[in-house]
Amino acid sequence: MKKRIIIPVSGILACAAMLCSCTDELDSDKYFDDRVTIETVFTDINMTNEWLSQAFSFLKGNLADCKTKEGAFSQCFADDMYYGDRDANKGDAFPYMESYNAFKRGDYDENFGASAWTDAYKGIYQASIFINNIDMNTKLSEEDRMDMKGQARFVRAYYYWLLLRKYGPVPIMPVETADYTQSYETLSLPRNSYEEVAEFIGEEMVQAAKELKMVSRIYQEGVNTDATAICRPTKGAALATRALAYLYAASPLANGQLNNGSPRATEAAFVSQLVNKDGKQLLSTTYDESKWARAAAACRDVMELGGGYELYHVGVNTTNNETSGYPKTITPPDDGDFANQAWPNGWADIDPYLSYRDLFNGVVGLENTEIIFSRGYNMTGHQGVEGFVTHAMPTTLNGFNCHGLTQKMVDAYYMNDGTNCPGMNSMPGYEGADFVDTRERSLEFTGNSPRNPQTLYTNFPPLDVDVCLQFANREPRFYASVGYSGSHWWSKDPDKTNSKSEYYPQIFYYRGTNRHVDADGNQTFDPSNGYNNSSYYLRTGYSVKKWVNPNDWRKSRDGVDYANIVPKWEPAIRYADILLMYAEALNELSGSYSIASWNGQQTYTVSRDINEMKRGIRPVRCRAGVPDYSPATYGDQTLMRKTIKRERMIELMGEGKRYYDLRRWMDAPYEEALPIYGCNVLMTQSQRADFHKIVPIYDLPTVFSDKMYFWPISTDEIKRNKNLVQNPGWHTFL
Repeated sequence: MKKRIIIPVSGILACAAMLCSCTDELDSDKYFDDRVTIETVFTDINMTNEWLSQAFSFLKGNLADCKTKEGAFSQCFADDMYYGDRDANKGDAFPYMESYNAFKRGDYDENFGASAWTDAYKGIYQASIFINNIDMNTKLSEEDRMDMKGQARFVRAYYYWLLLRKYGPVPIMPVETADYTQSYETLSLPRNSYEEVAEFIGEEMVQAAKELKMVSRIYQEGVNTDATAICRPTKGAALATRALAYLYAASPLANGQLNNGSPRATEAAFVSQLVNKDGKQLLSTTYDESKWARAAAACRDVMELGGGYELYHVGVNTTNNETSGYPKTITPPDDGDFANQAWPNGWADIDPYLSYRDLFNGVVGLENTEIIFSRGYNMTGHQGVEGFVTHAMPTTLNGFNCHGLTQKMVDAYYMNDGTNCPGMNSMPGYEGADFVDTRERSLEFTGNSPRNPQTLYTNFPPLDVDVCLQFANREPRFYASVGYSGSHWWSKDPDKTNSKSEYYPQIFYYRGTNRHVDADGNQTFDPSNGYNNSSYYLRTGYSVKKWVNPNDWRKSRDGVDYANIVPKWEPAIRYADILLMYAEALNELSGSYSIASWNGQQTYTVSRDINEMKRGIRPVRCRAGVPDYSPATYGDQTLMRKTIKRERMIELMGEGKRYYDLRRWMDAPYEEALPIYGCNVLMTQSQRADFHKIVPIYDLPTVFSDKMYFWPISTDEIKRNKNLVQNPGWHTFL
């Protein structure tokens, strides 16, 4: 008897290998409108391509990496960012959305965001059927069939990676005997261990790398010139995902380390409680250092692949076009190292600020050498990266003015000479932070000194007048990412007068109307972008500039007005992450290991080699315009661990990584429970010094319970699969 399946035959999708920008959920049961046989599908080129496209179509929604505040993917907001327009209690004005407060308290139920689990397994089934049947399509060349099989194998393993990261150990479905005709109950399987899932992902990604044609998607003349190339899986993407899975499996949560020190009783209890019904332990309780070596070797595979990966960078800008968004390059202080060398060994011929900023804001496209895997414009409008931008933009530019940064995040950025900022983490409750600076924060301002009116402060680029000196002399990534009070934004609205004050406005976050005197002596009064008795204000007084393009503008604050927001590709995996992972894994080693490369063509000697660690650290620090770490830092494993964690917090801010890093490190019980601080946003411009005195932000709650290590599995899944156990701390309702 021929198997019958349901497929969409109403039109071939635009990209045969990927859906890069689909806003409607593609549910097979809903959209498949004709019944045909497997033989019909996999002997027809168009239907075969469409089936593969469908396998990729679930890489969005709650499975996206960079997504705004709606739905369950509030995970972009850990202890570094917050959203303020949904901070009412759950079920208030927006009952269809989880509020920020409810999210931070863990006050969401088992069914919220459940589509991530179901969509991932839909994609897994779709890809499995494709892998098992593509070889019958003899109309395609053997080479093309192999490449398409590699694409399907990649996305199947990638779904498992997304599940592992979010839910922890999950069931691995049969790969060669997938039969969609079986009932869910028949296919019900218990959860595999964390290590088993990570190893499965690693093995599948190696096989995918052998099958895929493209080494990387980096643009070359005459090669990969179509726009869909950026979201097509490659050998590099497969090996990078493998490295991610191995790094997570080596980290304390899954590797019996219990936070690299004396375990808390609750941490040990959480690990011991995650067991299957037959008593199988799903998280390791025994530390295995070799897992770090395996992760380091997997990162090395990407670094040695020859795909042309390097950190994105742009050359020195000698012309000051600040009103168009491209100011003259600010040369970092002379460090005696990077300052004296050209890229890739130094910053002498690059602009660190623009190199970092333009990586994210939609300026760079196919020529991007850093993006290893992206789902392209996987989410659009309010649900995607554009949503970040519009919710961070000031109200005077028709933004929602409510996505912001915590003081902890602002403090994490270095000074331009690589030192800590004065006052870093000096707030009450932060005594146990890894980095604390007890010096007083400056309450002086550019233009004049309130304590001594005869003293002028003018030479602090890129600060304009009336800006607090707390924000002077910071590293370039700070200025590319932090919207502090008095920073400039851009407005390309054609209805503006093109005067400097309108085209390149200086935005303040004081309460009430703000008076501003620009560099030309012109006095203006701006409507408040600070507290205004509505939800459109920054709770901490800091906005987010990462992702903002100088050409972004809005005609109105209408929630659907995204026409003039430059589209941004999602950086699901980028090379900087791989480099930092490499250094992190090497730092954890005390012994030496010999590990074969992914294709068996060479053997790596893996140990805590400082020169190898520098291969991961130095490019990131150099591109950022900050000095390399000191020999003392490299020589101290504990200090280096803390420093790498800080580097990841800065470099990967806003990319959906911090939430999971804190959990895999088992740092979340401390970091996510620290009170949130920021500026005193109730102060007016005449009280500007008081505005910059750091205060607790009581309407942004912080708490962490152990159940929040993993996301809950939905009640429906638990009821339907009699072998499935819930994550500790969540209800089973059985």
